Amino acid sequence: MNWKIKKFNELNVEDLYKILALRNEVFIVEQECPYLDCDDKDFNSYHLFAEENGEVVAYLRILEKGVSYEEISIGRVSVKQSYRGKGIAREMMLKAIDFVESNLSEDTIKIQAQAYLLNFYGSLGFKAVSKEYLEDNIPHIDMLYKK
Repeated sequence: MNWKIKKFNELNVEDLYKILALRNEVFIVEQECPYLDCDDKDFNSYHLFAEENGEVVAYLRILEKGVSYEEISIGRVSVKQSYRGKGIAREMMLKAIDFVESNLSEDTIKIQAQAYLLNFYGSLGFKAVSKEYLEDNIPHIDMLYKK
């Protein structure tokens, strides 16, 4: 598995197409959640993704401060269905946290987590900072990580 992290303007057309395909596959088709995925936040984000056999199989974006929240944030965390259950999401999140701390010199990260993943994100050091609420008809909880 080949991991890459790139700013938006460093992505080539093929990278972007494969990333958007995975995000659409997971969030729009699989979760049956029609929403506008291209939200202009990608321009001010780092894109962390894993490729295998020419396919993007895992992805997340790290949003700069002020894009979604006052803090750095992580979003669009997705793993291709056939690659789940292998620890890839954990590995990817740990890479993202390390990048934020080491390369961006930040120690706080905010996420908008789907509620069913509360324990997963909790195991990475995130703590719930909101009550459960609906976002696109899916239960979510805001969570904060502090080093």
